[in-house]
Amino acid sequence: MADTCVARVPVFAGLSPDDQHRVEVLARPTHLHAGETAYSADDDVSQLMVLHTGRLKIFRLSADGSEQLVRVLLPGEFTGEPSVFAGQRPDGYATALDESQLCVFRHDDLEALITQHPDIGLRKLDAVSERLSDTEHRLSSLTSRGVEGRLADYLLGLPSTWRDRIATVTLPLAKKDVAALLDTTPESFSRALKSLADQGLIVVGAGRSVSITQPELLQQLVDVD
Repeated sequence: MADTCVARVPVFAGLSPDDQHRVEVLARPTHLHAGETAYSADDDVSQLMVLHTGRLKIFRLSADGSEQLVRVLLPGEFTGEPSVFAGQRPDGYATALDESQLCVFRHDDLEALITQHPDIGLRKLDAVSERLSDTEHRLSSLTSRGVEGRLADYLLGLPSTWRDRIATVTLPLAKKDVAALLDTTPESFSRALKSLADQGLIVVGAGRSVSITQPELLQQLVDVD
């Protein structure tokens, strides 16, 4: 049980072993190859998808057919929450960025489970509320900060490893995709990254690695911008 997606996702992690088992038997294990579609706006299905391993790109399509990146799902996170509460069809698309393992729950199955165990529904509401708060923070950042401020805020929010007061993060996406997430162009993103490096706030490493050498000053840039 300890390594299943039911045990890892925050919505279910606090449940008793018996309740976790009740959830687990409803899960439909799903494996996706990199580039494979998890769901699309055309699918006539309502389901909650919990990511166990890998990464999942969530996006919408604009009128001209271009992708609008919404977020990137990491292990333990989920998508499809409107399906759980309202049984709605997907309003976007999800594609695996890596080899990914998911646990899929159909709306009707989870609805019956939540009816029997209301605390699961309350945990789900808490998780959705947290996501809404994160979305509001992102929207506020997009409308009130310049590109450097948005990039600084984004870097500080990534999972990091610390050594000698230096935080090292890894961009979860290609730079062009991070640029789209920050609502800017790849060129503006590259200029902002170089500017932060020139100011001595970060060091851009190999691949997607970025070391935050002055986290306090980087935070000040977020607060001022």
